[in-house]
Amino acid sequence: MSDLLLELYSEEIPSDSQVSARSQILQNFKTFFDKNGFKDVSSEAYSTPKRLIFYFDKLPKKIEIEAKKIKGPKVGSPEQAISGFMRSNNLANSDLFEEDTDKGRFYFANLNKSEKLFEEEFRKNVQSILSVSWKKSMRWCDFSLFWGRPLISILCLFDGSLLPFDFFHLHSKDHTYVDGPYEDKAFIIKSFKNYVSLLERKNIVFKNEERLDLVKKDILSLLKKNSCEEFIHERLLQEVVNLVETPTVLKGFFDKEFLKLPDELLILTMQTHQRYFPMRSMITGKLLNSFIVVTNNVDTEKKIVKGNEKILYARFCDADFFYKKNIRENLVKQVGKLKKVTFYQGLGTVYDKSQRLRIMAGFIGELIGGKRSECEVAGSICKADLVSDLVKEFPELQGVLGKYFALAQGFTEDVAVAIEDHYQPVGPNDKVPKEKISVAVAISEKVDNLVGFFGINEKPTSSSDPYALRRSALGLLRIIIENRLTLSLRELLNTSKNSYFSQGIVFSNLKFTDDILDFLLERFKNLLKDQNIRAEIIEAVIDSKRADDFLSIYQKIKSLHKFMRMQEGKDIVEVYKRAKNILSEFEKELDKTIFGNPETVLFKSPEETNLFEKINAIREHLTTPARFRSNDETLKILAESKDTVDKFFDNVKVNDDNDQIRKNRVELLFLLRKTFDSFCNFSRFES
Repeated sequence: MSDLLLELYSEEIPSDSQVSARSQILQNFKTFFDKNGFKDVSSEAYSTPKRLIFYFDKLPKKIEIEAKKIKGPKVGSPEQAISGFMRSNNLANSDLFEEDTDKGRFYFANLNKSEKLFEEEFRKNVQSILSVSWKKSMRWCDFSLFWGRPLISILCLFDGSLLPFDFFHLHSKDHTYVDGPYEDKAFIIKSFKNYVSLLERKNIVFKNEERLDLVKKDILSLLKKNSCEEFIHERLLQEVVNLVETPTVLKGFFDKEFLKLPDELLILTMQTHQRYFPMRSMITGKLLNSFIVVTNNVDTEKKIVKGNEKILYARFCDADFFYKKNIRENLVKQVGKLKKVTFYQGLGTVYDKSQRLRIMAGFIGELIGGKRSECEVAGSICKADLVSDLVKEFPELQGVLGKYFALAQGFTEDVAVAIEDHYQPVGPNDKVPKEKISVAVAISEKVDNLVGFFGINEKPTSSSDPYALRRSALGLLRIIIENRLTLSLRELLNTSKNSYFSQGIVFSNLKFTDDILDFLLERFKNLLKDQNIRAEIIEAVIDSKRADDFLSIYQKIKSLHKFMRMQEGKDIVEVYKRAKNILSEFEKELDKTIFGNPETVLFKSPEETNLFEKINAIREHLTTPARFRSNDETLKILAESKDTVDKFFDNVKVNDDNDQIRKNRVELLFLLRKTFDSFCNFSRFES
C-alpha cells in the first residue's frame, strides 16, 4: 500500500477560512476515494496559518476498473455529444453499439476490466479535489487562481516521490519552506516522517489539537502563577490557536490609569481588537493591568511584548478619549438624535421606539408594583447610547455603556441597571432581569418588537428569523415565568398597538395579536420540552386553558408534571377513564340531550348521592379565586375522588332498565367528566 502527502503553502490565512478550507478539501479527497472504491484509507488533515496539510495512508498504487456496460447519448444526438462520450471513455466508433430502452434507442459500450495508475487519476481530479468555496478570496498578480491568501507552493509526494501536477499557475514540488521562499531556503522532503521531523525541528506545531493543548496549558499556567481566575474565552482561544504555528504565550502590561474605564470596554478592546486574554484577580475579582498574548515567535529580547503594549496603549487611549467625551453628553439630549436613526422601514425611528417604550414601561411598571415615573425615564433613555461614539465602535456594548453614562449623570442605580438589562436575556442561559424597572423595560422592548414586526407581516419563517423574534418571545416568556408575573399578554399587545397607532404607523396584518399569541404558545411549548416535560401534559393544560396568562399555565403544567409521576396522578387518570368509557356509549347525546344536570330525586342509591356531593365539593373548590387555591391542592382533591367513584361503579348499574334513571346516571357521570375537564383535558393521558 502507498501513502500521499500534500501541503498547500500560502501566506497567512485567517482562522475561520483556514478551518473551512481544511474541512472542504478533506471532504473532496474522501469523495474521490469513495468514487474509486478505496476502502480503509487512513486520513490526517491539519492546518496552520501558512499550511494546509493532508496525509493519506493505505492507498493503492493502481485502481482496478471492473468490466461493465456503460450507457451513452441517445441515437441521433449531436455529433459533439457522441464524440465527447467516446473521448471521456477512450472509445473508438467500433466500440459503440445501439440498444432499445424504455426511453428510446441509445448508444452503449462494453468496458473491459482494466487498471489505472493512482497518479494519473489524481492528476485528472486535482482541480475538483482542491476546489474550495471561500467566504472571502483573492487573486494576485495576473494569475487566474482565487485562494484565501496567495498560494505560494505545493508539496506533493506519493510513496516518497514527487507526484507532478499543475494547479493553475503552480507546479507541485518535492520541497517546502519554513519561513517562506523569500526568507529561507527550500527543504527537500522525502517522506511524511521526514516532513514531520523537519517541522518539529523548526518548532512548528502543525497538529491542531496539540497546538490547542499547548496554548491552553501555558495560558492557564500563567493565570495560576499570577493568582488570576482560570477562565479562558473559548472562541478566542480557538481563533488564536489557528493564527500561530510556533506558539509562545507572553504576558504584557498597561497603565493602571486605564483601569478606571469600564471592565467591559477594556475586555472587548483586548479580545476583539487585539486578541489578547485579560487577567482578573482571583482575590479581588478585579481586572489587573496585565494581559496575555499568544505570539508566533519566542521573545528573548522582550521586543514582541513591548510592541503589543504600545499597540494596546494606543487602543486604550482612543477608548479613554471617547468614553470621557460620551459620558459628558446628556442622555436626555441624546434621545433627540435618535430621530435620525431608522428603527425599521414602516416602524418609525429609534426615537419613536423610545417613546413607545416609555409609555409601555410606565404601564407595565404600575402592573408589577414599580414606580411609573422611573420606569418611564428608563424606557425613554434606554436607547440613547446608540448614538455614542463607543457603541458605534463596539455595538456589543449597547446598554452596558448606557448604564455607565446614566450613573455618571446622576440617574438612580435602578434606572441605570434597567438600561443595561433591557436587552436581556439574549441567550437561553442568560440571567433574566429581576428588578422591577429592569423587568418593565425588558418586557416593553420585547413586546414592541413582536407587535411591530408581526403588525407589518415580517414574521419569522421555518428557516429565517432576521429580527430575532424567537429570541424576543423566549425572553419575554422567561421574564414572566422566572419573576412569577401574572400579566395578560393580550392587554400588553393591545397597549403596544395603541402606541404604534398614536404615531401614525399603520399595520397590514390585522390579526397580529392572535398570531403573536400562537407564536408565543409554540415557543412556550419548546421551553417546557427543554425541561423534559411530556408533550401530553403540556397539551392537556393548553387544551383547557387557552389564556394569555402564561405564568398560571406554566404553574399548572409543572404541578401536573409532578403528580403524573405519583400514585395520585394515576388515580386521577383512572377515575377519568372509567367515566369516559361509560360515556362513550352516549357520545351522540352529550351536550344535546345530556348536559351534566342530574336530578337528585332520581337517585336510588347512597353511592349516587355520595358521588354527587363529591363532585359539588370539587366544583366549589374550583370556583374559589385562583389566588386562594393551589394546583397541587386541586389535584389532591381530584385524586381523593377515586374511592367514591370506585364504590359508585361497583354498586350502581348505569345502564338501568328505567330510561329516566339511566339518563340521570349518565348526567351524573357527564357532570363528573366536565368537572375534571375544567382543570385540564385528562383524555390526553388515555395511552
